[in-house]
Amino acid sequence: MSMADRDGLIWFDGEMVPWREAQVHVLTHTLHYGLGVFEGVRAYEAEQGTAIFRLQAHTDRLFDSAKILGMNMVFDKQTLLDAQKAVVRENNLKSAYLRPMCFYGSEGMGIRADNLKVHTIVAAWEWGSYLGEDGMTKGIRIKTSSLTRHHVNISMCKAKANGHYINSILALQEAMQDGYDEALLLDVEGFVAEGSGENIFIIKNGVIYTPELTSALAGITRETINFLAEDLGYQVKEKRITRDEIYVCDEAFFTGTAAEVTPIRELDNRTIGNGSRGSITEKIQSRYFDLVHGRLDKYQDWLNYIKN
Repeated sequence: MSMADRDGLIWFDGEMVPWREAQVHVLTHTLHYGLGVFEGVRAYEAEQGTAIFRLQAHTDRLFDSAKILGMNMVFDKQTLLDAQKAVVRENNLKSAYLRPMCFYGSEGMGIRADNLKVHTIVAAWEWGSYLGEDGMTKGIRIKTSSLTRHHVNISMCKAKANGHYINSILALQEAMQDGYDEALLLDVEGFVAEGSGENIFIIKNGVIYTPELTSALAGITRETINFLAEDLGYQVKEKRITRDEIYVCDEAFFTGTAAEVTPIRELDNRTIGNGSRGSITEKIQSRYFDLVHGRLDKYQDWLNYIKN
């Protein structure tokens, strides 16, 4: 089904607009130059009702991204918090993927990017496991990309910016054309950065490691996993990681709003661990799904429930 041809409503600059009518002009500035910011957010059918996971954190990061790129937000945080809840409720979704995005309109053209208005949309739709149900249990195969992750002085790496994802798309397409499920990108110095849209964790001798946040995005799921791992009694260390450390680690997994917690069974034709989801990864994955489905009292404040 085309993303443009669906029933439903999209929140567009303060109003609920029929899905097929949520359109922009072909000379929209962000369409040409890529300067925009967005978030990926999930709502889950929790035991107490449908809830958006870490809504405040995602909204805060959206505003941080806009500030980094010098975009003046038209709507305040509370308005966008309410809008995200509204699109789930008005589209009668029990679980959903949400896409808030802020972009420059068609008020002008050129890379000066002046006299432009920031427009805001929030859409929501049903979306299952990003890397497939089999991948969640059996693990996925990934390949080190020939493309390098952004350098911190080439672009603003802490902004979740539209244009950054050209790098991600090319890396993922390359990996998939070679028969893999995902890509692993290194930074400009050759150390592990992240996946095309995920943070990475590895496990060796019972200790969990994740790359330092340099060129990688500060993932909200990544932060969540740090808390959950500590709950389970595991130490999480940030360090520089080389790809050959992943070859010989015991377990590895990706994290992200779309990817959730996805085990990695192979990198560059090297089997990781026993070639399937590892025991520690399974524990973390299970606790993550307990959390987002409302089964952990400790983190109830991370669930923003949708009420009719």
